[in-house]
Amino acid sequence: MVVTSQGNPTTPATPSSAAVTTTAAASTKPRKIRMTRQVRKPHSPTTTRSAAARRRDLPVALLLILPAVAGFAVFFAYPTLRGIYLSFTDFHVLSPPQWVGLANFREMFGDDVFWHSLLVTVYFVVLSVGFGTLVSLATAVVLHRVTRSSALRGVILLPFLISNVIAALVWQWMLDPTLGIISIVIKHLTGHSILFFGSGGWAIPSLAAISVWKWMGYYALLIFAGLQTIPPTIYEAGRVDGASEVQMFRRLTVPLLRPILVMVVVLTVINSFQVFDIVQVTTKGGPANASNVLQMYIYDKAFRQFDFGYAATMSLALFALLIAVTFTQLRLARANESDLN
Repeated sequence: MVVTSQGNPTTPATPSSAAVTTTAAASTKPRKIRMTRQVRKPHSPTTTRSAAARRRDLPVALLLILPAVAGFAVFFAYPTLRGIYLSFTDFHVLSPPQWVGLANFREMFGDDVFWHSLLVTVYFVVLSVGFGTLVSLATAVVLHRVTRSSALRGVILLPFLISNVIAALVWQWMLDPTLGIISIVIKHLTGHSILFFGSGGWAIPSLAAISVWKWMGYYALLIFAGLQTIPPTIYEAGRVDGASEVQMFRRLTVPLLRPILVMVVVLTVINSFQVFDIVQVTTKGGPANASNVLQMYIYDKAFRQFDFGYAATMSLALFALLIAVTFTQLRLARANESDLN
């Protein structure tokens, strides 16, 4: 209340409800306009141009991947499908294939030579995977913790760059019981020589040693790359807690390398099951089928006895075995999990 000069109290003027409504509407009207503009925002010309550019680039992309797709179809997809078809036929090259259904599979299950070759192959795989993984892991740890010489790392990788045939020939000469340098040294130390490729007990271990030497550098390089992903602070914390190098290797390095080690084991198993060239060069499956691995038996059936239908059946069985072993390893070892997460 306000007192005027005459002393009469007066009530201050208050805005009417219509004025308040008008003011509120005026204050909210621009806000509504801004909201409408945001909803009805036109498409960005950049987005339209990028979609059109992708549609124009599609033929070029298909043209660029066409050689790879054609090579895969001609050299992988078609031979695989053809081999699956031939495994159900009786095919001897000079005559057209005749459908026999599951006759080849029944023959394979009753073939003693097939099961013997499979056992020999499994024996070779166990030796190659066991010793190969241990040697590669030890080599990678030495390269990571002891030395940083690039020349030494290159020397470790050199055997992988040599072809399997050349590696087998070199080791065959070095392990020769008469002229081989390794046999001469062993005879000088022990007084007698060892028939590495001529003895049934030494044939497979000798072939496994060649395979381990050949692939050690490649697998060590993979493990060495995995070691680079382990933070140094983990080892510093282990030293603070008083852990020794051996304890840190067992409790830190090996668990953190599980995904890499699983990959190395899977690759080693696949390569070992497919061993052929070093056996063909050195022992040719002898002596007395002691080193007659499954790949050698398949080769003998296909290219010496010309029974391509039965050879395709054994190849299909080996393919299924590799798939089963690989998925079992990945599932049991939890390859997609890492302790670094």
